[in-house]
Amino acid sequence: MEKNNYYSQENHGPYQLFDLGDFQLEDGGTINNCQLAYSSFGKLNAKKDNAILITTWYSGTSKIMEKVYTGEGRAIDPAKYFIIIANQIGNGLSTSPNNVLAPLQGPKFPRVRIGDDVRAQHKLLTEYFGIETLALVIGGSMGAQQTWEWAVRYPDMVKRAAPIAGRARNSPHDFLFIETFTYALKSDPAWNNGHYREPNTVNFGLCHLADLWSLMGFSVEFFREELYMNIGFSSLEEFRTGFTQNYFLPMDPNNLLCMAWKWQQGDVSRLTNGNLVSALGRIRAKVFVIAIDSDMLFPPSDCETDQKLTPNSELRVIHSQAGHLGLFGLQPSYFEQIDKYLGELLTLQPEKESKYGHHTNAFPKSKVAEHEF
Repeated sequence: MEKNNYYSQENHGPYQLFDLGDFQLEDGGTINNCQLAYSSFGKLNAKKDNAILITTWYSGTSKIMEKVYTGEGRAIDPAKYFIIIANQIGNGLSTSPNNVLAPLQGPKFPRVRIGDDVRAQHKLLTEYFGIETLALVIGGSMGAQQTWEWAVRYPDMVKRAAPIAGRARNSPHDFLFIETFTYALKSDPAWNNGHYREPNTVNFGLCHLADLWSLMGFSVEFFREELYMNIGFSSLEEFRTGFTQNYFLPMDPNNLLCMAWKWQQGDVSRLTNGNLVSALGRIRAKVFVIAIDSDMLFPPSDCETDQKLTPNSELRVIHSQAGHLGLFGLQPSYFEQIDKYLGELLTLQPEKESKYGHHTNAFPKSKVAEHEF
C-alpha cells in the first residue's frame, strides 16, 4: 500500500513528532517506536505555568484545532499562552494503522484507549517540555473525552478544564451511532477485512460513513433553514458531496475505525473500578462543561449529567444551529461564544483541594491503575 499523502505536513503541518519509544497499551500489547504528533505555539514562561493543552476530535488533526480555537486576540492567544495541540494516536499524524511499522499495519493495529492518548500526552508534556501544571485542557467531542480523562487521571496537574460537546462516559446512543457508521464503512466490497488495496478504493463505505455524519452531526434546523448556503453550497446535494463526503474521502478507513472503537469505549470510571461518581469527584480543576444546544450526539442534558457530578464545575451552553459539527466554527457566533466562556474560565482559580481529600493521585487497585507512571 502506498503512503497516503493526505496525512502530510503540507496538509496538516507544521507538526513535530515526539518519540514515545515502545509504548505499552492499557488493553495489552505494545506499539514499538510510537510517535506522538503535536504542534506548539507561543512561548513557555519561566514558571512553566502558562501551558494550554488542546486535544483532537474524531478524524481531526492539530491543524483544524489551531484554526478554530487559537489566534491573536482570542481567548487562547499564543502571545499569552504556550499552546500544545496533541494529535491522538490513530488519527494519521501520530502513529496510526496507516503509518505504523510492521507488523501492526492496517487491521493488525492494536486497540488504543483514550487513557493511552492521555498517558502519551503526559509523557510529552512532562518529559520533553518539563511542564508540571496546565493552565487549561480543552477539547471537543473525542477531545472532550481526553479532557475528562486528563482532569480525572492527573487532578493535581490540571488547573482548568473545558470539555466541549463530549462525555466523561460514552452513552449508549453514541455507541449505537458509532456501530452504524462502522458497519457502513465495512459494507464496501473493497473493504476486504481491512486489507484494501488503497484507502480511496473504499469509496462507497467512506461516502456512507460521511452521510451518517451529515445526518447526525448537523441539526434538523441546519437543513430546514438551508444554512449550508451560508458556507458556500448552493444545494443539499452539493453540500453532502462537497463538504462531508469530501472531508472523509481522503482518510484511511483503518484509522477511522481505530478512533471509532476508542470513542465507543471512552469511560473515565475505568480509573475507579466503574464508579463514575468517584472518578469525577477526583477532579480538582475549575471546569466549564460546554454543550451545544442543537447537538444530537451530546445534547446539553447529557453534558449536564456529568457536570452535576463534578465538583467546582459549571455548565455553559453555546447556541449554534449547526449541531455537533458546530465545533468546526461554521457560524461566526460560535467563535464569540467559545471565546467568552474560555476567557472567563481562564480568569478563575481552581479549588485548592478536592472534596475527596489530598491524596487524589492514589487510584483504587485495578488493571488500568497499573499504567500510572
